[in-house]
Amino acid sequence: MIFKKLIEGFSTDIAMDLGTANTLIYTKGEGIVLNEPSIVAISSNGEKIEAVGLEAKKMFGRTHAGIQTIRPMKDGVIADFNITQRMITYFIKKILKNNWFIKPRIIIGVPTCITQVEKKAVIEAALMSGVREVHLIEEPMAAAIGANIPVQKAEGNMIIDIGGGTSDVAIISLSAIAFGESVRIAGDAIDESIVRYLRLQHKLNVGIFEGERIKTEIGTAYPVLEKLSTEVKGLSVETGIPTSITICDEEVRGAIQEPLLTIISIVMKALEKTPPELSADIHSNGIYLSGGGALIRGLDKLIEERTSLKVYKPIDPLLGIVTGAGIVLDSYETMKSVCIR
Repeated sequence: MIFKKLIEGFSTDIAMDLGTANTLIYTKGEGIVLNEPSIVAISSNGEKIEAVGLEAKKMFGRTHAGIQTIRPMKDGVIADFNITQRMITYFIKKILKNNWFIKPRIIIGVPTCITQVEKKAVIEAALMSGVREVHLIEEPMAAAIGANIPVQKAEGNMIIDIGGGTSDVAIISLSAIAFGESVRIAGDAIDESIVRYLRLQHKLNVGIFEGERIKTEIGTAYPVLEKLSTEVKGLSVETGIPTSITICDEEVRGAIQEPLLTIISIVMKALEKTPPELSADIHSNGIYLSGGGALIRGLDKLIEERTSLKVYKPIDPLLGIVTGAGIVLDSYETMKSVCIR
């Protein structure tokens, strides 16, 4: 016991949001120390890591035959084990530098829809990266804690976490998810719907990150007073020549309607299956939004219109999961019951 306390005293423990789009890291005593894209640039033979994170994103779609850029996470889970493990190792070494005297403990956020095989892959990738102990927390639980929701109370609270690969809806009470729904449609699917719209309606080919930029700049889920527009550059499908067009928020709103309505459908499904006592709590407490998808203008209003419930959005919903996992890390002995491993 004394030795364990000694290790914990010298260990720089970590909380990680290992997302499809971005990886965020919180360290005990310092807060959020890393927020970078979950992308790796690697030599085509797989031997050398050329870049990771932001530098790798700059190379995406611009590499030659000797280098490929990979997004090793898909739908919130590991799609390429080897690359994910090397990415985690890189990020941990980047933040800890030479402070590896004691291997760190790590808490990682995972989607509620994760399978046992996918869960095992996350644990093994983290252990191979050099940590001593791995704990998992469901992403909506972490997001709820990050939003200062009293998850340990005998009271129902609903949170919608829209990440890059998955959208999770959870009703939380007594430190556990009383009821949850999950769908592998989220930020990436919204970006892809914009890319598809441009190709079909404007005969313009653009990359996935251009779709993401358009979503961020003028994406709306509900009509806005101020009309928004942006210039889009891409490759003409008809001529094969680089060209540009201007699109408005109304076009984008139509393009992203399908994935947004799919996400809202699981919210409605969760509400329909909620026991009466928890339903009464949600009616009083409202719904909380988290994740990058929460940044889409008017999404809170759209959900309010469909559910007739008040919707709350934190100041920075992108940081919800890593902030919540960090709070659990800082008070692990009193909050470890919220972890699923």
